Amino acid sequence: MNKKKFTYKKSGVNIKAADKFIDFISTVSAKKRGKKKFSNIGGFGSITNIPNNIKQPQIVACTDGVGTKIEIANTLNKFDTIGIDLVAMSVNDLIVQGAKPLLFLDYISINKIDLKKLKAIIKGINKGCNQSECELVGGETAEMPGTYEKGKFDIAGFAVGVVGKNRILNKKKIKKNNLIVAIPSNGLHSNGYSLIRYLLKQKKINIKKNKFLKSELLKPTKIYVKEIMNLINNNLINGCANITGGGLSDNIKRIIPDKLSAHLSLDKIETSEIFNWLKNNGISDHEMLKTFNCGVGFCLIVESKNLKKISKFFSKKYKPYVIGKIFNGKNKVKLNGSINWSQ
Repeated sequence: MNKKKFTYKKSGVNIKAADKFIDFISTVSAKKRGKKKFSNIGGFGSITNIPNNIKQPQIVACTDGVGTKIEIANTLNKFDTIGIDLVAMSVNDLIVQGAKPLLFLDYISINKIDLKKLKAIIKGINKGCNQSECELVGGETAEMPGTYEKGKFDIAGFAVGVVGKNRILNKKKIKKNNLIVAIPSNGLHSNGYSLIRYLLKQKKINIKKNKFLKSELLKPTKIYVKEIMNLINNNLINGCANITGGGLSDNIKRIIPDKLSAHLSLDKIETSEIFNWLKNNGISDHEMLKTFNCGVGFCLIVESKNLKKISKFFSKKYKPYVIGKIFNGKNKVKLNGSINWSQ
């Protein structure tokens, strides 16, 4: 009687392919590490030192994904930028606390290991870590046949940063008459893609044949780490907010003290072409403001005397500009006027 042999590979899991991918990650991250002692890729955990020049160091941790933007990447068969998005979504949250990113880990779950696809994702993650001046120290790749459809996958990121106890950006530093300053986004970043995909489906738009959308929909999220850390090190900001899901109102509200309110002038917001396209294709002002960053990727709360000093830390593309002010009130965000959408 012949006994049927059962193997992990026959079930859909290829350990050899996973090992090859781990070797590739080690090679990619080693190029960046240089003399630093991050050498445990493939081990059970990653070990690093807390910088010794930080007084009373506090550890800050964040995690996030890129949502259904990965479906756009699958449709266009382009995976070299969503790794940057993955890093950005976590490190941009870290710096809101005043923390300098130290290390990053990723989690990739996929129906079947596709080395070409995974290598492109990892290269993007490594590029995002370079932009953030943090280390890719490890992660996990899970091959999960039967859980995902053919070609489908998901990614998540985990970032750890450090900040001195007396340098933490908290609500107490925000005062009446502080200015609210917008930092431009690099387009959509990584929010609102379920609404975008719904719109595309309803309007039967093929993004493979639309040059404008092919260019816009996979633009990577802007990483603000270098600029914001420079501002923090020069004591030029009292607070900041990463404008992600929930838009300007919800994200700014999270950092405003209970007895103060933020008043925003929507007519001062400078939108980019992709947001105008979405608005002109049937998305209401309310949905635009609730779902997308509308051209503002990050916000600063600053004293008016520091406004000119702040500008020198940004390139022309991301030049900051005032969109509001802090007033007395009960932790509200008041939206005045309306955005001037271009036709």
